[in-house]
Formats: sequence, structure tokens, C-alpha cells
Amino acid sequence: MSTNTYLFKALDAYPYDLEETMEALHYALSYDDKNVDALCLMGQVYAETLQDYTTAIAYYQEAFVEKPSHVKLYKHYIDALIWNADYDEALRVADYAITIKAIDKASILKQKALILERLGKYKSAGKQLKKARMYAYNTECLSELKSEAKRIKNKLPKKKKRRSKKKKK
Repeated sequence: MSTNTYLFKALDAYPYDLEETMEALHYALSYDDKNVDALCLMGQVYAETLQDYTTAIAYYQEAFVEKPSHVKLYKHYIDALIWNADYDEALRVADYAITIKAIDKASILKQKALILERLGKYKSAGKQLKKARMYAYNTECLSELKSEAKRIKNKLPKKKKRRSKKKKK
């Protein structure tokens, strides 16, 4: 069997059969310990299922070193950094990811807005969502971005309305 055979088995089993997923991933990585797809899926298992963000980030970083242009890496890598509250690193990774050809820029900008929101920078988050709308190429994505922008806008401090004073005669 080859690395890809075990990788396909892992992809087929995830997330429903974690035992099968992990076994197949260990076999895939024993054939090729630098297989980017296997490293990414291993990171995904640790982040999304086991909530072991430090281990997940280590797998994502290893995948990044092997192939920085791998577009499937970034969404999950940034998510793990956010969940681990590594916001500065998540912003750096997002900024780099935006430069990669064929990456889903709307998705990355949405994640960047989430990071800025968690940092309390609501206006900047709103600007990122507005920029993300330029890269939204389907109605569902556009609707989701508008919904996120509305939610963040509600967190902005309300401006007090000035009442005009009427002159007494």
C-alpha cells in the first residue's frame, strides 16, 4: 500500500471513525512523514476532535514548512490558532495566506475579522468583512458575511443622538 491509500482511508473515516482515521494516518505518515495532507488531517483531528490545539498547531506548522502554498492548510491552521488564543500569530498567518494563489480570500478575511473581533477591534473587523464581500462568489457566502458584519456592528458603542435645543421665545 502507498501513502495515498492510507490517506484516502483516513479521509473516508474522518470524523465518524476516529480509531480508523488515526490508524490510517499513522500508516500514511510512516510511509511519508512529510505528507502535507496527512499532516493537515492529523492537525484537524487534534484541533477539532481532541481540542489539543498545541499538538494541532505543531502538525500545521510542520505542513507549512513542507509546502507553504498548500491552500487546504490555512483555514484549519488559523482556526487552531484562534481557539488557542494565539491571535497575533493567527493574524500573521492570515496575512500570509491572503497572498497565496487560489486561496479562498473571503474565508481568510472572515477569519481575520473574527480575530480582530476577539481583540475588541470591532471597526477593523467590520472593514475586513467588507473587504471579504468583494471575494464572495456565491449567495450563501455573501449572506454569511453580511450576517457577521451585522453582528459585529451591534457590538460597536452606540452613538448618542444630540438633541437640538429649541430657542425659547
